[in-house]
Amino acid sequence: MPNAIELILKIHPDYIFDESYIKNSIRKKVDFQNFTYKVLKRSIDARGKQPFYVVKVQVEESLHSQSMQNDTFENKYVFKDVRNSPEVIIIGFGPAGMFAALECLLQGLKPVVFERGKKVRPRRRDLANITKNQIVNPDSNYCFGEGGAGTFSDGKLYTRSHKRGNVNKILELLVLHGASEDILIDAHPHIGTNKLPKVVEAIRETILHYGGEIHFESKLTDIFYENNTLTGIQINDENTVKCNHLVLATGHSARDIYRLLAKRNIVLEPKPFAVGVRAEHPQQLIDAAQYHCPVRHPNLPPASYKLVQQVKGLGVYSFCMCPGGIVAPCATEPGEIVTNGWSPSKRNNPFANSGIVVSVTDEMLVPLAEKYGVLAGVAFQEKIEKTAFALAGNDVENNFGQIAPAQRLSDFLRKKKSNNLPLVSYRPGVESVELHEVLPTEISVRLQEAFKIFGKKIKGYTSEEAMLIAPETRTSAPVRIPRKKETFEHIQIKGLYPSGEGAGYAGGIISAAIDGEKVVQAIAGQL
Repeated sequence: MPNAIELILKIHPDYIFDESYIKNSIRKKVDFQNFTYKVLKRSIDARGKQPFYVVKVQVEESLHSQSMQNDTFENKYVFKDVRNSPEVIIIGFGPAGMFAALECLLQGLKPVVFERGKKVRPRRRDLANITKNQIVNPDSNYCFGEGGAGTFSDGKLYTRSHKRGNVNKILELLVLHGASEDILIDAHPHIGTNKLPKVVEAIRETILHYGGEIHFESKLTDIFYENNTLTGIQINDENTVKCNHLVLATGHSARDIYRLLAKRNIVLEPKPFAVGVRAEHPQQLIDAAQYHCPVRHPNLPPASYKLVQQVKGLGVYSFCMCPGGIVAPCATEPGEIVTNGWSPSKRNNPFANSGIVVSVTDEMLVPLAEKYGVLAGVAFQEKIEKTAFALAGNDVENNFGQIAPAQRLSDFLRKKKSNNLPLVSYRPGVESVELHEVLPTEISVRLQEAFKIFGKKIKGYTSEEAMLIAPETRTSAPVRIPRKKETFEHIQIKGLYPSGEGAGYAGGIISAAIDGEKVVQAIAGQL
């Protein structure tokens, strides 16, 4: 076997795309006369005055000096024809549902998917309707539809879930379906909202090609069981489907599913979550602060940041940071305001945004617990979203509008309503509101203290240019659908397999995808 080693290279941005420079850097570290190399990981170290790339390469002695080609995955993942195989019903076609379906093909099971939303292309029109006409379709929006919330909210693939499962497998399957090979090596991989739809469509075609089924605009409206064993489901209040294995992957915003399960006396439990605001800055300000220079090097990506602080015993932290991004209207019902963020693949918009959120405690939910029980967290989110809707001047009587409440960060620190607001990326528009009136006091005062500290960590963070747009309430599910650790089945209902973010077992595209795979692997093991 040829000699092979792994090396860490530190490369100035000037030379990161210069193959001859990289080869010469390798030659200084190895004794091989000729070699091939492959980039394994690429990240940026911006801690010093001069940012540089940290590149991990695999170097192998060979007859000729060249770069290795990245592996192809057509032969690595062998999908089976499942037209006559045992069926697994999957509710939801977000990351957990999609990768559960792909895993069915790998395991020789037939996935039958029911998705309440529309396919990618018609779904785009409903998103445009939210932005331009401020009309929310409860079943087709930023959260519901083909690909789930990830399709039109960025496709960030960074995860700490390596202990949960095979992250590389998820990335490789995404590349197999059209994602850039860069996601295999970047420390913070990202596909981009403009490129994700084609990847999602390619996954759909793979599932259909091998005999799976996908039914769009097909909403789960009831669930049936006898003697604590699943017997069937109802779709769109009319079609009854018998099933023995149901993967429930409906996402963290499918509140009607939580209410349905509670109505059917299926055990749920509260889960920690967080709420807050979206903070938006000029991208140039973040670049200058993070890269320590007034103008970002053209070979460096738009800078990001990560912030965390304990304030009065609770964590306040940045969430879903979007360099070169846009703040999006992500309500799932008329009469509410919800914000989130996304970036295109080039991350070339002039603003950077991030959720800044505070952990919600059981004590905060006490006033709602008596009336709403295990769904007190859902009621807590809804109360903030409806308050934001009303205070921003939307039409409360007709539940019409998507104007979001906003405030300059500097005015939020002073508890002063902003006299004027600068241009922001939130396209339906914003209204000047004192955000301490939108958020519960336990949340707003902690945000206020945290922002003061963040202003010391990132130069210019609390300047007059910084904007807050509210609220950020859908960081994760406020409810968990409990399941057995060994079999992934619900602790009460045999044949019901809660999965992904909506079930409380994931926190992003990768972890949700891994969870969907693991649930199907458990089902395959039983069959």
